[in-house]
Amino acid sequence: MSEIEAAIRGGVIALILVLGALALRNIRRSVIDRYSAIFALCGVAYLIESSPAMARPQDLWIWAIRLVSIATPAVFWIWVKAQIDDPFIPSWRNWLPWLGLVALGAWAMAAHSALPWHVVRVASLALVGLGIWRTLAGRGGDLVESRRRLRIVLAIGAALYIAAVELIAYLTAGQRELVTTIGLELALGAYVAFGIAVRVAHELAVAPIETPPTAVQRSAPADPEEARLLDALRRTMEIDKAYREESCGIAFLAARLGVPEYRLRRLINQRLGHRNFTTYVNGYRLAETTAALADPSQARVPIVTIALDAGFQSLGPFNRAFKAQTGMTPSEFRRARLGEPDPAPLPAGSPIPKSADA
Repeated sequence: MSEIEAAIRGGVIALILVLGALALRNIRRSVIDRYSAIFALCGVAYLIESSPAMARPQDLWIWAIRLVSIATPAVFWIWVKAQIDDPFIPSWRNWLPWLGLVALGAWAMAAHSALPWHVVRVASLALVGLGIWRTLAGRGGDLVESRRRLRIVLAIGAALYIAAVELIAYLTAGQRELVTTIGLELALGAYVAFGIAVRVAHELAVAPIETPPTAVQRSAPADPEEARLLDALRRTMEIDKAYREESCGIAFLAARLGVPEYRLRRLINQRLGHRNFTTYVNGYRLAETTAALADPSQARVPIVTIALDAGFQSLGPFNRAFKAQTGMTPSEFRRARLGEPDPAPLPAGSPIPKSADA
């Protein structure tokens, strides 16, 4: 490795470490920054283990660094979820792709053959593709305008970085000397450093702090036109029950109110305190379903009917949203509210009846 390449790699590594340290300063308040710091560590691991000097040594510490580098796409997947899921709930399940990729990487390093490395690259590119899909699929319901713009740049930029790294690894397949001194990998490494810098700056200075809806609604709008729009939105949701419509999205609601989509997103976010449109709409749907499940006159109405009538398209999202809000399944909630006893345990060997709960 030449002195120029060593200097470039060292400079990029130092920059990423500084940015990772900045993310760590905010680690208790921001889940995103936790994963940004881990993502930065993966970037450093890649820049170290991909250098020509590390092509041959088989020391255990190099294997460890290489495994951290190989797992970068899985960390990217978790990082994307932390950015765009409202709310993001940390869980050990989120780390299953990471565990799988580390296992594949260990297999590939131990096998010394081409097939395991091809499997690793396919799995890596699949995780990158899922990250891009998740970013684009959830953008329409994001009510935080700055985050809508920024997350596309960061997520797709990082995805391109990881995809390019995988392509370089595939094309050079054991011939790392083919990677030039000031190669694409270092330029893309600098881009990741830039992306993390923007992410940290955004979290610390730009992203709005979510305010509880009740606190936001106490302050009356100063703009009469905004007050009129808020009232129209309230009537559309509470009286006309637009949330029951299958097509109830930002575009549908904006067209119904006769306002641009960006203005409606800003109103719901800044005046009503919501960061995600689906969460906002589901609030109305859950209010209707909880009232129906607690109503003795509807005790014989199937749960699935109540959920679909309220606007949920299937039982899976309904059950997850309901349990996240109440801590109970719909069946448990209904029994608790109506004073019904829990069902008696079935005798051994009896078939298990189907339930509406997931």
